[in-house]
Amino acid sequence: MKRSLVGRLRIVRILPPPVRLILASMVLFNVGFYLVVPFLAVHLADELHLAAWAIGLVLGLRTFSQQGLFFLGGSLADRFGARPIVLLGVALRVVAFVALGFAEHLWSMIVGVVLVGLAAALFAPAVESTNAVYGHRLEADGVLARTELFGLEQMCSRLGSVVGPALGAVLLVVPFRWTAVAAAGLFALLWLAFARWLPDDASTSAAEPGAVAPTLRQVWRTVLVNRSFLFFVVLCATQLLAYNQLYLVLPEQLDRSTGSQAALGWFFAGAAVLVIVGQGPAVACARRLGHRNAIVGGLALIALSFLVPPLLLADPGRALAGLVGWVALLHVGQMLMVPPMRDVIGRLAGERNLGAHFGMLSTVGGLATLVGSVLVGWIYDLVDAGRTTAAAPWLALAAVVAASAGAMWLWSGRDRLSPAALARSAPASRR
Repeated sequence: MKRSLVGRLRIVRILPPPVRLILASMVLFNVGFYLVVPFLAVHLADELHLAAWAIGLVLGLRTFSQQGLFFLGGSLADRFGARPIVLLGVALRVVAFVALGFAEHLWSMIVGVVLVGLAAALFAPAVESTNAVYGHRLEADGVLARTELFGLEQMCSRLGSVVGPALGAVLLVVPFRWTAVAAAGLFALLWLAFARWLPDDASTSAAEPGAVAPTLRQVWRTVLVNRSFLFFVVLCATQLLAYNQLYLVLPEQLDRSTGSQAALGWFFAGAAVLVIVGQGPAVACARRLGHRNAIVGGLALIALSFLVPPLLLADPGRALAGLVGWVALLHVGQMLMVPPMRDVIGRLAGERNLGAHFGMLSTVGGLATLVGSVLVGWIYDLVDAGRTTAAAPWLALAAVVAASAGAMWLWSGRDRLSPAALARSAPASRR
């Protein structure tokens, strides 16, 4: 069912209170995140004077410590319940942003970004997998499709992304330290909200009430023996690598093309508006296409997006337009593929231990981003040395994502990713 933007916002009112809390937290979480992280590269380059490879290392470590540890964080949520892990993660992020704000050297910045990432590795998979369980129940009750709830997640995240980068751009005149402290204060308020309203029985598994919590060994085994799931997340990992280039390639290319990174916040805000307006139609389009076509098509669009800037880099007057085209097409691909991708993960997991399963997706993606970010930074150093062309970083990223799209198409077959086929292939022990 296709809903208007107003209709999608109205349906939030009939959702269970914990789901509304989770959706609201995604707004506030991204406000705090985007106050700081998109401007981290500016701080590292202009104030700490780090080389491009070192900036790539810091940003890659931030993503790896976050996404790379999602498997551990999600597993802990499966074992001990969502509520304690969410509260621990938010509290740690308060401490982490304060530490990041006062870091003055490469080693202390690494400590700060690792703490920031670890906090999210605890919080995010617990919240996302809990919401996926609620989505499974809402779909079974005929309230709305789970992919539509995932679309609402994306919209709420991007709503926070509108406010965060805009505030961050304004706060560029304020020392980075105090921007980080302000973000820490916002997360402190978020901790109070979860402590007050997240139920004690919030779960990451669609299990019967009173079911015995699995051990960590049992949680890990359900993930590591699921070969179809593991292969799927490996192929999907490149979308996270591609998206995280917004924190490395975009600031770098803005500085090269315009001599300034002042427009960085407005790029993120514009992309967020695109997602808020376009996510609903993208979900409707994905449902018509089917999971396989939507996921492969989204990856293909992401790969294509990296070919837009090289076509315009030679003309300084059109370089900015090339970056706009890249960011827009990258987000369209994400909007198309992410909701069905997440639904496939839930179904491949048999709707059990979703914290660990969603966490594994991010862990694999975080490893890909760590390696990829360092390599992209190295390629930019080669560009500066005149040893390769300015288009090289873009073409390399396009080739990696295109290879994933092709492999996904070949692996998925005619109907391997359809809900019916996924239900048949889910391990019996987890049904």
